[in-house]
Amino acid sequence: MKVAVIGGTGPQGLGIAKRFAIEGVEVIVGSRKEEKALTIVEETIEELKDYDLNIVGMANEDAAKAGDILILTVPLAAQKPTLEGIKEFCADKIVLDATVPLETAIGGKPFRFIDLMEGSAAERTAKILEGTGAKVICAFCNISNSHLANIPNEIDCDCLIAGDDKEAKEVAIELIDKLPGIQAIDCGILEKSRIINHSIINRIEY
Repeated sequence: MKVAVIGGTGPQGLGIAKRFAIEGVEVIVGSRKEEKALTIVEETIEELKDYDLNIVGMANEDAAKAGDILILTVPLAAQKPTLEGIKEFCADKIVLDATVPLETAIGGKPFRFIDLMEGSAAERTAKILEGTGAKVICAFCNISNSHLANIPNEIDCDCLIAGDDKEAKEVAIELIDKLPGIQAIDCGILEKSRIINHSIINRIEY
């Protein structure tokens, strides 16, 4: 199983990519520019040289095409254009959306939420990918970048997920539970992602 982290060169995406790669998962780090992804992967391999990593870098479009499971880790402002760029490669795939609707996306404060018309960031993703057969799951929204980056320490935190497809959630839970210290908690249908989004106060670092 190949996991493609779309927008994986940022703090959250790279942290997720490193954690999965350490656990033996085949990881693709995606970026808007392939060169950046390749550079970040090279630096990651050097940083984690004590681990046998199976990790490569690609442009987001190529990463989405090659990945079996996609994890979207871009800022809210980049969510729509990124998804539109990879939409054709999302058909019938599981898409984990870690997008958080904070006011920082529009220059506001990091502890205020943006009320999205769709209800939550993950529901917005589902709307954009409507008709592709993509199975969208809200995941990783409540886990901080600092915890992800604190390698090799375990992440002592639940990963709250929500989605409408039961089988897709089972696959996601099996994947997430590979990460030491993390337990995936199924919070229910995708609409419940609105509640998960409001739990992201746990991710704010002062």
